[in-house]
Amino acid sequence: MESSTGENIKISIFGGSHSPEIGVTVDGFPVGIEIDEAKLAEFMARRAPGRDEFSTQRKEADKVVFLSGITDGKTDGSTIRAVIYNSNQRSKDYSELNDKPRPGHADYTAKMKYGENYDVSGGGHFSGRLTAPLCIVGGICMQWLESKGITVGAHIASVHGIEDEKIDSVNVTAEELTALKSKPFACIDGEAEEKMKAAILSARDDCDSVGGTVECAVVGLPVGLGGPMFSGIESKISHTVFGIPAVKGIEFGAGFESTLLFGSENNDEFYFDGSGTVKTRTNNCGGILGGISNAMPLVFRVAFKPTPSIYKTQNTVSLKNRENTTLNIVGRHDPCIVQRAVPVVEAAAAFTIADMMIGENR
Repeated sequence: MESSTGENIKISIFGGSHSPEIGVTVDGFPVGIEIDEAKLAEFMARRAPGRDEFSTQRKEADKVVFLSGITDGKTDGSTIRAVIYNSNQRSKDYSELNDKPRPGHADYTAKMKYGENYDVSGGGHFSGRLTAPLCIVGGICMQWLESKGITVGAHIASVHGIEDEKIDSVNVTAEELTALKSKPFACIDGEAEEKMKAAILSARDDCDSVGGTVECAVVGLPVGLGGPMFSGIESKISHTVFGIPAVKGIEFGAGFESTLLFGSENNDEFYFDGSGTVKTRTNNCGGILGGISNAMPLVFRVAFKPTPSIYKTQNTVSLKNRENTTLNIVGRHDPCIVQRAVPVVEAAAAFTIADMMIGENR
């Protein structure tokens, strides 16, 4: 069971939701980069469970412990090995799932692929808990990118059809993206935020769950990063983003809405600004042309399905008895994962951009 990726920064994520620890190894990160562990802790806290009534009540500090690769606060060139020790598991809540797979989960497919010894507790290695190590890498990469004038930020674009105001894909600033990170529930429009919260609590009270979308932007990218086909920014970001559990779709710029436009409407016309820099008046391409950055803000949206662990009675099968049956899930689960997915999407973007920039010696 391999969970590794990266061409220049090579990462491997290990552990399971209820294992003693989860973590990541990182090779290829630049030497001598100062790591602000306090800032990393703030970033990790945005993803951590048990913060409020809108997420699972499993409480984990998600404190990052660096076992190697960091000396005197700077990367030393050796393999970075970082772990988070799990402390609040309740594996007994999942004992029935060895026989009765949860609808919408990887329980069934994982059992069929890896056999009886696969641990389904908390979702095992397929759990959203494994996004915490991804955030360790992303948080480090984000600090490195910021030193180069590149800022990554995201917000909750929608929950169950309730939409937030969109990021201004032409004029969004680093300051605006940074400000979003200080919000416990990252929305631009306060009225939309309250409606989203009400929808999440309504689903929770009805023993159900809801999904939504996250919109992410990157500003400060130089022109010329990326390449055609499989070397394109869209290809690289999509590969990393689909490593996040519950992701079901991604779009860049105008995305699927561009299918409703004429070419004359969709094309982003070029112009020279006052400083002689080439810009576009619109940004339907999301800052990417031919897989290559054009120095406009990179903008993309990610779709997340509703949390599959719900408290309603569901139909399933008994693998042992070879018969149809029902399942009542217990345990602690998010009624909506979108709000906790915001920093995870940022992490995926930051890691991918950093990996590409190192490969191009930028």
